[in-house]
Amino acid sequence: MPKFTEVAHGAAAADAACPLPGPAASPAEPLPTPVLPPEKDPALNEAPPTVARNRIASTWHAVLDFLLTTDWRQRHRLTMCALACLLMLCGILAMQIVARAGLADTRLVGAWTMLSIGGMATMFLLIRSGLALRFSDPSLTGPQILYGITCAAMAFVILAVPARGLTLPMLAVIVMFGMFGLTARQMLGVMCYALALFGAAILSVEWQGYYGQRPSLSLSYAIIVAVLLLGTTVLTQRMQTTRERLRQQRQELAQALEQIRQLATHDELTGLPNRRHMLDLMRHETLRAKRSRMRPLLVQLDVDHFKLVNDTHGHAVGDQVLQSFADAARGALRKSDIFSRWGGEEFVLMLCDTDRHEAQDLLERLRVEVSRPRVVRPELPPLRITVSMGVATLGDDERVESALERADFALYAAKSGGRDRVAWAD
Repeated sequence: MPKFTEVAHGAAAADAACPLPGPAASPAEPLPTPVLPPEKDPALNEAPPTVARNRIASTWHAVLDFLLTTDWRQRHRLTMCALACLLMLCGILAMQIVARAGLADTRLVGAWTMLSIGGMATMFLLIRSGLALRFSDPSLTGPQILYGITCAAMAFVILAVPARGLTLPMLAVIVMFGMFGLTARQMLGVMCYALALFGAAILSVEWQGYYGQRPSLSLSYAIIVAVLLLGTTVLTQRMQTTRERLRQQRQELAQALEQIRQLATHDELTGLPNRRHMLDLMRHETLRAKRSRMRPLLVQLDVDHFKLVNDTHGHAVGDQVLQSFADAARGALRKSDIFSRWGGEEFVLMLCDTDRHEAQDLLERLRVEVSRPRVVRPELPPLRITVSMGVATLGDDERVESALERADFALYAAKSGGRDRVAWAD
């Protein structure tokens, strides 16, 4: 008897020999389930907070999807616009503090605040509604920057002398957005616009004598604005050059990786899939064929008397013969057929979703097409090559290697039967 059965009997005997005091419990009576106090029950203590957190997270994601949409491109554009709006709100807060300190006209600051909020809100709504997709720049980066520069220049005129320098950091932050979203030519246009606008603002302050600004201070502001804009434009040009260089490097890397993949999976001479890649394709097709219940056909092909071609005309002509054979075979096959070079003058063909009658017609067409005389080199007469083929149907639960071995035996039978023919293993 099994050991665990013997152990059970031993335990039962021990219980019988040493009965425990107290009333005997009925064998069918279930054991009572222990009840924990509410403060110690983890289900009662952990479930409500978890549900609440999930509800809050779900609500937050729903709000974000409503504001920023679910399209990742639009979401990125709206996120950047929301960041610009947040920075504008920080500037508005600073302007309100300065106005409360008596360094600016409260009415002018109020009007400037409404104008700033209205402009940025309009930008956000244009992007959110999809109307901005009609423009060449759906992010509206250029209009946002130009509008921000306009607001900064207006703030320069509104503020008093002690607070007028606050507009320079605002201008720097605004222009920094252009370094990542504008081209060097566009950034040059922004620089010219900002120079002209701030130049007009400085001249307006000097002409009307707002808050008694001295000409030397106005000149200092003009120099700082010019240096800031020129430096930003130069940095934008450098960033564009670096970005273009990185793009070219990524493209070259992708091309190199594609070449490596091509060399690893394809034959260099004929451009056909090589043996290793063909085995992977056949295994993948075998799995697909099990679902479709259509068994693939595996064909072993061998160029007849290829050694004679090499011995007579040289290996260079032999390589050209193999290339010509591969081109002729590709022209006779369908796009769904998988044709590969197995090694030397041997090739393997896999026919998918093809019954025996269709395969016979296709292989006969292939045999006739390959046997046509072809000019390999102008100095040589047209060469006629033939091919022998052995065919095997991949059986249910049969390994690919086993089916290829049966096709190989059929190929030997075709060669023994006189070559230039097709032999079937089943």
